[in-house]
Amino acid sequence: MDKKKKWGINRKATIGTAIFTFILVVLSCTAGSYIFNRSIEKIYNDKGYVLGDIILNEIDHDKIAEYTRTWKEDDYYKSMKKYLRFMKDTSDVAYIYIVVPYENKTMRYVYDNSTFIGDSDPISASFDEIWKTYTEGVRPESYLIRRSKRYGYLTSSCLPVKDSSGSVVALLFVDTSMKVIRSTLIDYLLNMIAISLLLLGLFCLSNWYFISKNLIKPLMVLRRNVRKFASNNAEIDTSIEDIQTGDEMEELASSVLQMEKDIVKYIDNIQTITAEKERISAELDVASKIQTDMLPGVFPPFPDRKELDIYATMTPAKEVGGDFYDFFFIDNDHLAIVMADVSGKGVPAALFMARAKTIIRNSALTKKGLSPSRILRDVNKQLSENNAEDFFVTVWFCIIELSTGRGMASNAGHECPAIRRAGGEYELLIYKHSPALAISEELLFGEHTFDMNPGDSFFVYTDGVTEATNLDMKLFGTKRMLQSLNREPEADAKKLLENMQEDIDAFVGEGSQFDDITMLAFFYNGPQ
Repeated sequence: MDKKKKWGINRKATIGTAIFTFILVVLSCTAGSYIFNRSIEKIYNDKGYVLGDIILNEIDHDKIAEYTRTWKEDDYYKSMKKYLRFMKDTSDVAYIYIVVPYENKTMRYVYDNSTFIGDSDPISASFDEIWKTYTEGVRPESYLIRRSKRYGYLTSSCLPVKDSSGSVVALLFVDTSMKVIRSTLIDYLLNMIAISLLLLGLFCLSNWYFISKNLIKPLMVLRRNVRKFASNNAEIDTSIEDIQTGDEMEELASSVLQMEKDIVKYIDNIQTITAEKERISAELDVASKIQTDMLPGVFPPFPDRKELDIYATMTPAKEVGGDFYDFFFIDNDHLAIVMADVSGKGVPAALFMARAKTIIRNSALTKKGLSPSRILRDVNKQLSENNAEDFFVTVWFCIIELSTGRGMASNAGHECPAIRRAGGEYELLIYKHSPALAISEELLFGEHTFDMNPGDSFFVYTDGVTEATNLDMKLFGTKRMLQSLNREPEADAKKLLENMQEDIDAFVGEGSQFDDITMLAFFYNGPQ
């Protein structure tokens, strides 16, 4: 009877290690090629966004908005076509086009080099990503890759085209061909395989000389244990305790087991913390949207009322803030304007802000005929009730009679407004203030009258404007505020606030925003 040939442990270990290493090479090459492929796709996609940003800075967005309504070419359209063709010809991109997407998953071309304005085509890329970009006005979070028989293998860079009012009117696409990936990927795989095979040979040779029976078996146990731990959602396998070699290997096994226990505990803690953090973040996002929706956000708010122009903004220092503004008609001839600042920051201040805004509006609308001081007196009583946190709110509140320009204002501890007479410059309107609301239930509030003539305007704000702080701990102040207002004193309400925000940002620089910044500009055009 033939005696069965036995293999030594080193040979078995070497062959086993070679097979395992070969599998590892295959997996590494596969994973590496996938990562490499995705990296190149991202590079090309980012390149498309760079070109797209250049194009958006050059073309007239309001003209694009006009084309989405008329679908007719004009002289500017011809010059834009020439520019876009030039950009395509001088870059490595395959296609540049501007489209309007529709919910039926088609798009209509505002511009495309190979067709005419108004032509339609099905959307071949990810519709959900494109539709989100069109409706929300932000570029896709992921990069768009598409393969089609008609257009080939492309990466699409998609950017929203916004008109001067900030509305998305179309999408700009810059498509880049991805043919280069195939040849580059083959070269990458060949090099990776060659290097991996070389390393495999060296590893097997070293293993032949240095691995012994007392080392291989514990290592295999450890390997199986660790792989199982990683693949079974960090489930601990106590078989590692069977390693009883009485040397460093046993210490290593003990350390690995303890490490696995620590990892399981750490993962549990991380999951708990992450879940709580996500919950809080989601609630803050909802609170921020609710707060934003509480403030008038459509401008112009009264397009049929030519007597006035009004624009306002609120930029919270945190997810939610304590500042608020409001404006509303008490009747057909009387417009109420509110600018307020709640003490404190964050969610508590935002809740008190919502309460204060609601009470002010309700009091003004339900008690018509009362002066601003009487209305604030009523609001103060309601806010002072159940104010356990001792919040208070500064308020500038006025009512303007649009037929005459006569106004009445009451200032409860708020910043002084800046007023401009037609043809002049903005100046601070300084007068005696009353205390802030919710300090005491029985407070009385003063008021004063003022007249607005056609062409007059005023600017009201919270202390986040004047107290904006740069890295040198200097305040923006009222002097810089007036300089900003008078940089373009003839600007309309929206432009006036944009100039102010630009100057604040330039002054603060890399500094942090410590307070909410809220502004409102009112222009009186006179009775129409």
